[in-house]
Amino acid sequence: MNHKTLKFRVFLLFSFILNILLSSCQNKIPVIPKSDLLTLPSLTVKDFRTIVTDSGRVQLVLSAPLVEKYDKAEPPYAEFRNGIKVVFYNGKDSAQAKVTSRYAKCTNNNLWELRDSVVVVNDKDERLETELLFWNQEKDLIYTDRFVKITSEDQLTQGIGFQSDSHLNRRKIMKVTGTYTLKNEE
Repeated sequence: MNHKTLKFRVFLLFSFILNILLSSCQNKIPVIPKSDLLTLPSLTVKDFRTIVTDSGRVQLVLSAPLVEKYDKAEPPYAEFRNGIKVVFYNGKDSAQAKVTSRYAKCTNNNLWELRDSVVVVNDKDERLETELLFWNQEKDLIYTDRFVKITSEDQLTQGIGFQSDSHLNRRKIMKVTGTYTLKNEE
């Protein structure tokens, strides 16, 4: 093989390799999509349970299978997607009221939204059932514009729209659709 031909082939091979290397070494860095931090929880807790006390007396026990807190959202809120259970003691030794629902959300201004199979039972064993209930802790007010059913020892009342204090003592059904007397058959 001729020396010029060999030089030419080495030059072609070198040019080919250099071309491949230069074309693959571009400054194109792939763009990684940014996560929207507002949609991610800042805190996630499984099997959550908290006890609120005042002067050493238990006021309430709140428990939930999952709590997700969103501090970056506006307004910030906590979400209980797998349900919630709150037992109120109000400084007494036995439970004074219970609240359960399959979903709950609480904003930083203490406004609660309870959805899906909401049940409130007070110390008189009166039972409120609805699908949506709002609770304003600061005003001690619970309310809804949905169907409600209240069952006591001797009466069942149904209606649309409801407003009450959190103990169901001062309650009002906006549009009563039925009141039934329950007979105790003995």
